[in-house]
Amino acid sequence: MLHVENLAARYGRIVALHSISFDVQPGEIVAIVGPNGAGKSTTLAAITGTVTPTAGAITYDGDSLVGLSPERIVRRGIALVPEGRQIFASLSVAENLQLGTTPRRDRADARADVEGVLDRFPILRTYYRASAAKLSGGEQQQLAIARALLSRPRLLLLDEPSLGLAPIMIDRVFETLVELRDAGVTVLLVEQNATRAVALADRSYVLRTGRVAISGQRDELLRTTDFAAAYLGA
Repeated sequence: MLHVENLAARYGRIVALHSISFDVQPGEIVAIVGPNGAGKSTTLAAITGTVTPTAGAITYDGDSLVGLSPERIVRRGIALVPEGRQIFASLSVAENLQLGTTPRRDRADARADVEGVLDRFPILRTYYRASAAKLSGGEQQQLAIARALLSRPRLLLLDEPSLGLAPIMIDRVFETLVELRDAGVTVLLVEQNATRAVALADRSYVLRTGRVAISGQRDELLRTTDFAAAYLGA
């Protein structure tokens, strides 16, 4: 579904990605893990069109994404749940969800999908007309995921979804990702919590200083990898 080959990116003189390659197959959860500054978020930004690569290829269903606007990429079936959730606290839960339907033209189906995400995340129905600022961090993460799902993505990207959440809410978020994968949504997950993400994902890539240090299947990585050492380059 997604093929990234020799991807490089920089911010001015600072090189964020040197030359990374990875694949995401339909129906998978794939994790990209690594310490802060490894290039994880930059990878997602390049895929979603908010960072222009300096080299390399990004193809989705065989078509290049490089040079496309973020709006066109969303309409191709890719949605991002950004780091820090980035919900609009001054708007209601309902208004935040409505923003998720913006790329769509099938308004009747979009309204039905809003009901679907409210069924999946009942707390959002409870606070539907309330300000999103009233939600806890975990509830805001549910809102961010629900908003992304309303664009009907085939590929869902998540940037540090466990960041700042209580353990019980992290459990709920990760359970939701499995449910979405089982419902036919392919997931690309960026996480600093390596052991937890690798245990969830079908395959994982460990980034360090803008390069893929290790990659492999779940059981292989959990059995053989000391993630602290991998992060430090040992």
